[in-house]
Amino acid sequence: MSTSKLPLYLKFYGISPWELEVIFSLLHNQFNVQEDPNAEQEEDYTTMISVTFPLEFNEIFFKQFGVPRWDKLKGIIKEMKRRRGGGKSLRVYIKFTGKPSIIFTIDLDDRRSFDTAVDKIDFVIELLPYHLDPKKMPRNTTLVSYQFDDIIAKWNINADAEDRTYHFVENEWKIT
Repeated sequence: MSTSKLPLYLKFYGISPWELEVIFSLLHNQFNVQEDPNAEQEEDYTTMISVTFPLEFNEIFFKQFGVPRWDKLKGIIKEMKRRRGGGKSLRVYIKFTGKPSIIFTIDLDDRRSFDTAVDKIDFVIELLPYHLDPKKMPRNTTLVSYQFDDIIAKWNINADAEDRTYHFVENEWKIT
């Protein structure tokens, strides 16, 4: 009895064959990787990668995907930034499907801040019960997006729900 792998979507441009091979090797054992190498170039970024996991972002994800594999993926993303230097050289989207879907966007110019953002994705797991508390969440939220603030070194959070955008401030959601 064979089990079919869930589809993982990988969009990119400006990635070297070596980088792509390393990323693919980390992902293809668990997922049916659907590649889109023809993503449109964004703004001034020379490289972009978007990984859409077919799983929710929670502790179960880390159990299924594996912490060592997750650490390797983070390592290759940080290495990509190191190889490209500072400035608008790399934009990364890490998406998780679920209700709501969650996306992390990392596009910092400074390499140290970029690396910190990548490393701190893991810590958001601890905050999810507060961020996604059904009693506080805006109704019909479809997407929760995290953007790293390099000045205060933490993830800021927004939510899209019913044609409105909300920002999580002082432990509550406010319309922006």
